[in-house]
Amino acid sequence: MNDLLHPAMTEKQISAMSALALAHIGDAVFELLVRTKLCLSGGTTNGRLHQKTVAQVCAGAQAKLAERLQPLLTEQENAWYHRGRNAHPHAIPKSATPAQYAKATGVEALFGALYLHGEQERILQLFSAVTEENDAL
Repeated sequence: MNDLLHPAMTEKQISAMSALALAHIGDAVFELLVRTKLCLSGGTTNGRLHQKTVAQVCAGAQAKLAERLQPLLTEQENAWYHRGRNAHPHAIPKSATPAQYAKATGVEALFGALYLHGEQERILQLFSAVTEENDAL
């Protein structure tokens, strides 16, 4: 059985996936990090946890994080981000502009690629760097 919690795909395998597939898994990875951080901070109701989570995983919030992330990225990470940013999704939510949604998709694709590549430590490093700056979460 594959270790689904700790995948270790090669760059070639990741390159064979669509940018939107990377964003699909990256969306879950990013949301799990946000939910975990909020739960660990404690002291709030389930409804409030949900509100705070939604506020941080929406396209607008992720687009802002993208701007802080970019200077921290390696060449490969930047390539994964750009693959996601340049993807062509079928629909964009009304709550986001096309530019915001593109940047958010880039962030999600980056986190998805890092997760599938088995780079959990790097995910945590990037997440901490962009969410602790200015108390983003």
